[in-house]
Amino acid sequence: MTTRPIEDLASKLLGKSVGALDPEEQNVLASIQRQSPLSRDAADVADERASFGDRLADRVAAIGGSWGFIIGFLVVLVSWMVLNTDVLGHWGRAFDPYPYIFLNLMLSMLAAIQAPVIMMSQNRQAAKDRLAASLDYEVNLRAELEILRLHAKLDRIIVEKLDRIVGEQRVLTGQEHTPAQSDQP
Repeated sequence: MTTRPIEDLASKLLGKSVGALDPEEQNVLASIQRQSPLSRDAADVADERASFGDRLADRVAAIGGSWGFIIGFLVVLVSWMVLNTDVLGHWGRAFDPYPYIFLNLMLSMLAAIQAPVIMMSQNRQAAKDRLAASLDYEVNLRAELEILRLHAKLDRIIVEKLDRIVGEQRVLTGQEHTPAQSDQP
């Protein structure tokens, strides 16, 4: 196919004007015009668009949501309690005795910081999912349009062959006049 303006492709393939096209549809028609592949990896596109804060939020959420963090945090909590109750409490030097008010303060501060970071990571994941859905839509639309174009091309080829066969059949049965026959008186 020769490259055609996007206006022609929009009206012929989608039945819309260029102004009525979604961004995804414009991308599809531009790739058809360029005759280039359209599919892209959503994770790569999302990583290209990610800011430092986005990557940091993902990393914190990945660490905070792991078994290694949970087990390590449990070890720290138990160690804190044993240290302040049994070890340092034995000599009267416990800096945070039971009911562990300082530990509760630290846990509250950690939760206050970690919760919004995890929510940022979840929002970023939702944005990745929307991007993946948009890219999937573009690929599906491109495939559908290419299939429609192939059907139209096959239909055109079949009609041309049938016309040629009908023409040959008419010549063979004598229903069509040849130039030599029309010159005779």
